[in-house]
Amino acid sequence: MAARRSRPPHQCDTQACRTDQKGEHQGRAHPETRHCPGSKPHRHEQPGAVGEIGDAGFQRSVDAVLHGLYFDPARCHLSWPEPTPVGVDGLLAHLIVHLGRPDLAEGARLRAEAVVLDLLRPLPATPIDVPVPSDERVRAVADALLADPADRRSLDAHARAVGVSRRTLTRLFMQDTGMSFDRWRTHVRLRAALPILAEGHLVSHAAHLVGYATPSAFLAAFRRTVGTSPKRYLNTGIVPK
Repeated sequence: MAARRSRPPHQCDTQACRTDQKGEHQGRAHPETRHCPGSKPHRHEQPGAVGEIGDAGFQRSVDAVLHGLYFDPARCHLSWPEPTPVGVDGLLAHLIVHLGRPDLAEGARLRAEAVVLDLLRPLPATPIDVPVPSDERVRAVADALLADPADRRSLDAHARAVGVSRRTLTRLFMQDTGMSFDRWRTHVRLRAALPILAEGHLVSHAAHLVGYATPSAFLAAFRRTVGTSPKRYLNTGIVPK
């Protein structure tokens, strides 16, 4: 199991929250809030969501429940060289929850772990789609970014350039492309970097050309968006022109 660390204070429901002797708490809703001490590990759960600790130390709802599993390396036959996204179907999801039971007998745990390891399959890389907008105002912004992915103008600056408000451009981008402005621009930058990397240039060079201040920022954005590294993505043979 991973070592528990102190976390910043976060908000939890005064009516639905309880703290046990181990310093853990569980909650299910938060119409009223109070701060729980950050010196103790906390867990906030509710149907279909989980509490997330943000930079400011406040809990907020997200749309997924996260479960961490740790396996003895001696019993794990997987040899993936880097963090790898995997698909989780209904059976695997139930097994993950099952392995989280504190009362699970050792024999049952070992059998469930073996099945989980057999079911794990790497997901294929996520395509970097760049939908082309049809609205002429959004298209003007899109054309500017496609011509120069390193363009660092803010959403407000682009909105002024096409004569609309920030709010209107935000709405139009989502309506026309199915993505936020920031996400769409990230896709443009990552997609533009792929041919550069495919030609053998360094990550630092590609990152600079498409608008990232550091290689680490580029790699973090790539992994967050695609689910793998640029090198592994290029090995799939997908290199946009």
